[in-house]
Amino acid sequence: MTRFATARLLALLIPTALMAGALGSQFIGGLYPCEMCHWQRWPHYAAIAIALLAFLVRPAARPLTILAALAIMASGAIGVFHAGVEYGWWEGLTRCSTIGNSGDVLADIMAAPMVRCDEVQWSLFGISLAGWNAIVSLAGGATILALCLKRPR
Repeated sequence: MTRFATARLLALLIPTALMAGALGSQFIGGLYPCEMCHWQRWPHYAAIAIALLAFLVRPAARPLTILAALAIMASGAIGVFHAGVEYGWWEGLTRCSTIGNSGDVLADIMAAPMVRCDEVQWSLFGISLAGWNAIVSLAGGATILALCLKRPR
């Protein structure tokens, strides 16, 4: 298998595996996503579609694979931001991470989503799901880019 064929396959498998894990943890594990969790999913959905196109449209396969890698890395960047909100390194941009914006605390509480963006629902080795998404997405996207951009010997 060539480097590019490996890159193209990874561009499809990485976001598919991450979305399978996210949807499995939601529908099987009962971990419901917050708003920022959903933000991380959109680039993966796009990466899957783009990677599928890279298999179907041979003349544009390399640029499409690079685009899929960038989408995967975009999800990773959002994951870094979300993990920072969960660990209290900075404030989030959504209502789910703060209460009391309107001045009517009861109305803010009633309007707030059930799942808060600034609380870790599950972690492994002290790393939240958002953190794991960031690690896998950034490393996977960088690997795909390296495989795509490295010239054959």
